[in-house]
Amino acid sequence: MATRWGILSAGVISHDFTSALVSQSPEEHQVVAVAARSADRAKEFADKFGIKSSYGSYEDLVKDPDVDIVYIGSIHPEHYKMCLLCLGAGKNVLCEKPLTLTSVQTQEVLRTAKEKKLFFMEGFWSRFFPVYEKVREELSSNSIGDVILMQSSFCINIYNKARINEKKLGGGGLMDIGCYCVMMADMIFKERPEKVIAEGEVTEDGVDAGGAITLRFSRSRIASIVYHTKTQSSSNSLLICGTKGCIKVEDPFWCPTKMTTPSGVFEFPVPECKEKMNFSNSEGFQYEQRCVRECLKKGELECPLMNHASSENIIYIMETALQQMSVQYNA
Repeated sequence: MATRWGILSAGVISHDFTSALVSQSPEEHQVVAVAARSADRAKEFADKFGIKSSYGSYEDLVKDPDVDIVYIGSIHPEHYKMCLLCLGAGKNVLCEKPLTLTSVQTQEVLRTAKEKKLFFMEGFWSRFFPVYEKVREELSSNSIGDVILMQSSFCINIYNKARINEKKLGGGGLMDIGCYCVMMADMIFKERPEKVIAEGEVTEDGVDAGGAITLRFSRSRIASIVYHTKTQSSSNSLLICGTKGCIKVEDPFWCPTKMTTPSGVFEFPVPECKEKMNFSNSEGFQYEQRCVRECLKKGELECPLMNHASSENIIYIMETALQQMSVQYNA
């Protein structure tokens, strides 16, 4: 039986996510409903992708009995209330990153999912790319020895977009792009850091345009993170260094197709999709979607590759770093 998806919000991320879904076998994935702030926008989205039900309110979608799982693709400040809305209606949830803007909100959402015995996952799609499956294999086999350092850079010039620089929209570089660097540190070191040290540029509106974060983990292991929304780096890559060698995930490391290891270079082209995408390699949403389907088929409430503990660690690191920059979101 196909996994039946409902889509909350009809923006550009939801467009790419839905395009990836409908490009797969209808025996595995079906998009059965979409909701937006207006009925007209939802219907336009539904007509584009051949979705049978469209709603002008999110409350109506979560009441739809045909929906197995809801994908939340709205702007950051709406994630918290949308997650609780879906869980309260008994729906499984995949929520686009960042899950929420505060640790308090994240903990409440995860606690609710556990109480309701529903599948819930934060949508850090990067972890599901074949490149990172290969990275995990390399780390498990000890091919680069004991990991002692991670370096990542995510600098793209997007500051002119209102979503990035307005606090009321959940703006800020760490929540939008730097979070990928933090997420990778969590994946590699698999623990909460002993120390977080952060410096950044804070705008007049009270959000971070960019920053540098150092994370110190047990056994003196270090993660070095740099991100910025006002400049474009020539190499937004990820470097994992061990006592025997290094692994480099090539730009764009958050949706990669190429990596270099001591044993050679590996490439994994993204699958094809029917529609033109808004963002690079959005075809790779398929990897995440397939994993979610497998979790639902097995009756799992968390995804082993992106579990609740990771979500809690990630928001803890980000919130701690932002506090050091004097950036704070309301809980």
